[in-house]
Amino acid sequence: MQDVEHLPSPCVIVLVGPGAAGKSAWAAAHFPPDSIVSSDRLRAVVGFGEGDQSASEDAFALLEQIVARRINRGLTTVIDTLGLDAGRRRAWLEASRRGGMCCVAVVLDTPARECERRNRDRRRQIPATVLAAQMRSFAETRDKLGEEGFDAVLPASPVRVVPAAFVSAPAAARRQIEQPEGLRFGLHIGSFTFAGGRSATAGTLRVMVAAAETAGFDAVYVMDHFRQIPQIDRPFADFLESYTTLAYLAGCTERLRLGALVTGVTYRNPAHLAKIVATLDVLSGGRAVCGIGLAWFREEHLAYGWDFPSVAERYELLEDTLQVLPLLWGPGSPAFEGKRISVPEAMCYPRPLQEHVPIVLGGGGERRTLRLAARYADAANVFGDAATVRHKATVLRAHCEAEGRDPNLVALSHLSTVLVGRDDNHVSDLLDRQCPPRRDRARFAAETNAGTVADHIGRFREIAEAGAGEVVVRMPDPLDQASMEAMGSVISAFR
Repeated sequence: MQDVEHLPSPCVIVLVGPGAAGKSAWAAAHFPPDSIVSSDRLRAVVGFGEGDQSASEDAFALLEQIVARRINRGLTTVIDTLGLDAGRRRAWLEASRRGGMCCVAVVLDTPARECERRNRDRRRQIPATVLAAQMRSFAETRDKLGEEGFDAVLPASPVRVVPAAFVSAPAAARRQIEQPEGLRFGLHIGSFTFAGGRSATAGTLRVMVAAAETAGFDAVYVMDHFRQIPQIDRPFADFLESYTTLAYLAGCTERLRLGALVTGVTYRNPAHLAKIVATLDVLSGGRAVCGIGLAWFREEHLAYGWDFPSVAERYELLEDTLQVLPLLWGPGSPAFEGKRISVPEAMCYPRPLQEHVPIVLGGGGERRTLRLAARYADAANVFGDAATVRHKATVLRAHCEAEGRDPNLVALSHLSTVLVGRDDNHVSDLLDRQCPPRRDRARFAAETNAGTVADHIGRFREIAEAGAGEVVVRMPDPLDQASMEAMGSVISAFR
């Protein structure tokens, strides 16, 4: 892999170098034109051309306004000036800090003779005495940059601005190549609005899960809701009932594990849920996973006429459910009396084909949810970056030890959205097609973790190192064949 410096999106890049050092050419090679704020170009805006030195004061006043507004809006900004004014550098750095953005200096340390040669070839030459003064000033500035507080001082080598999740991905991807780790992958389906409408739904799902199986996914999960959630679409968007859908997918697949991520504990009587999951397990040949969670969507409860108990009451119901499910899947018909439910005969025949149906508890709440996972579940499903996963793993391990349970028996599962392309051009094409109108492209890229195959290999390696044994991904368009194939390349790196 070529070493390319990764900078977090958004960031501020301050170019530093004398005239004719190649600053504008370097910026144009690595950044889109709209992200570059050039003092020369602004002279042409407020004066008669780029060489209008009499317009410099107005050009810099305009430059400062543009830089400030871009930082306030959280936009990656490349400042293309000489970069030799210490006061201006300090102001840009401070503005970046206020905006919570990374700020780096890129040094164009071009040999003096090369700058002089380039200057001679210019149509509008810099006076030799001016260029010589710039080079002297640059030599002094270059030696001081490391003490000014920039997040990094970089040479003018290749860079990529990437979502923060991928900043350290190259080193992690190399580790995965040199010392591979295994990781399970699940596809999360959270939308059922397909081209062709209702009549195309069944066939579209069949195509989707067949592609997922070919790509190497280990499992497919659906959301357990009865109307679309506001984070994804409008409430009247098409949305399928989860367990009916999973039963259909059982007939469309051969090896994918099947589950709801996660079942709302308030939606079904726990004994009824046990029967549903057992049936799914039998009909799928032993591939069911039981995801369970607290349920949060109040409006959905109200719309369907379900009670929406308090958080404390739902936690009691959740703990009862976690206790009674294994009883219902086991032999005999023992009675169960919990805080919220009573099951006189915990009986379920046919029993699941699996001797132990895995239970995945959704949520990363450290005081109650992870404690319940340590006590009753086989895995806890959490969100967040690698540092968050590492912290949750530490908390979960502590709960396991407090409960007297082997921490190795309770895994961490991780859920996130991914947009995967073969290379930067493919990622850019996917963003062009999938970023909603009037959405900030960079923010959409961050929300979807838009990156190349190599980026995702590195990111998932870091998540695996942090303690996750399974990663579950939402893909903005899982029907995009090229993107699914790229995801398959990511998966194959962990086999």
